[in-house]
Formats: sequence, structure tokens, C-alpha cells
Amino acid sequence: MILKCVAIDDEPLALELLSKFISQTAFLKLEGRFSNAIEALSFLNQNEVQLIFMDIQMPDLSGMELARILDGKKNNDKTRIIFCTAYNQFAIEGYKVEALDYLLKPYSYEDFLAAATKAYQYFDRIHNTPVAKSAEPTATQEFIFLKVEYQLVKVMLKDITHVEAYKDYVKVHLKSKANPLLSLTSMKNMEELLPSEKFMRVHRSFIVALDHIDSVAKNVIQIGDHQIAVGENYKEQFLEFLSKWMS
Repeated sequence: MILKCVAIDDEPLALELLSKFISQTAFLKLEGRFSNAIEALSFLNQNEVQLIFMDIQMPDLSGMELARILDGKKNNDKTRIIFCTAYNQFAIEGYKVEALDYLLKPYSYEDFLAAATKAYQYFDRIHNTPVAKSAEPTATQEFIFLKVEYQLVKVMLKDITHVEAYKDYVKVHLKSKANPLLSLTSMKNMEELLPSEKFMRVHRSFIVALDHIDSVAKNVIQIGDHQIAVGENYKEQFLEFLSKWMS
């Protein structure tokens, strides 16, 4: 699945960087770049895109005003917005117009990729959700994209056994590989990427795949040959999960 995108920013350098990040992301396609929201609105009225990356403070028509206009249109779930701004005071307003994410300038490609991946997973869920089977569980995501060295790697969720913090990186341990994948991202980003019904953070340095837990003894989780301690701040949530597991 390729997501059609537009980039909107009145600052030339910011627009250039945003366009570059979109172009180097395998599952995004840049359909247009605009230095003001009025030109962008004219384009969006005639063309369908899935994702809009845009600044908020722009002359004539602000990004927030454009978001409200788009929010009033029918089928607005087909187009989602990721704000890219230097001002964090707009975060609450961003959530009111159901912005998918909020990138605070200056942001890195890692930050951009995390937001773009969230968008990919959103549209993947929309695409795979059955329309007339309300009595059945809806489809969930099956994979994520991780930045490994200079490429994006598709990782199946069922293959992940656990995630481990490692300096400025994370180690993603896989059932199918002897060595973990090393990705330049944070545990917080991984926690947001991974579906909470399948993964749980049990320590400041560990996220575990619930389906891959072999045993638990004295607050120590066994996954294959790995023993993972449950941190004090995570015990209550994990014990709640265990109580359902044992019922």
C-alpha cells in the first residue's frame, strides 16, 4: 500500500526537508508541495490524498483553519493530517481536528518515520476492516516498518518476541533470526508502534510479546532463553494481565 501525500509549509527549507523525508520513505508518494494553504486547498478539492503533512502558522490561511475546512467535508476519514510546527501550544487544537500526529520542529527522520508509520498502520486497519461483519473481531495490523541502518525493514508482528533498549537504539528480537535487529528509535516510539493487545512494556528497558511468554516465576518472564525482570512501575499492569491469563 502506497499513501499519497502532500507537503505544506511556507518556509522553503522546512518544505524542502519535509518533501525529502516523504520521498525517501518507501510507502509514501509525494503528490504535491505547497508554500501556502490556499493553493493546497485548491489541489485537495480536485485530488484525493491520504496524508497531509503541514505547518500550522502560515499566512492567509493557517494549517489549523485548513484542517477545520477539511474536517467538515464528507469522508474526511480518507484524509488524515500530521502537523509539523515549531509551536507546541497548538497540540490540543490539533487533537480537536483529529490530527493523526504532531511533529515538533526541528524533527529528525526518526520522528518523521514514526509518525508516517502510524499513518500507514491507520490506513492499513481501515483498508482491512470488514464492513458488514460487526459481530466478528476486526482485522489488526500484521507488521511494522523499522529503520535498520539505511533502509526500512518490514517486520511481522508475530515474529517479534521482545524489544530491548540499547543505548540510543532498540534491539528487536525475532523468533526467525538468531541476532536481533538494531533500530535507531526509542522505547517510547516502539511502545506506540506495537499494538497494546499483543505487546506490553514490563520494564523501562523491555517490551514483551504476550503470545511468546513461556513462563513467569517471581516477577521474571521467560521467553525462550531470555529472562526478563518485571520492573516495579510495571508490576500492577502485568499482574492484571496474569490474572486474566490464569483465569
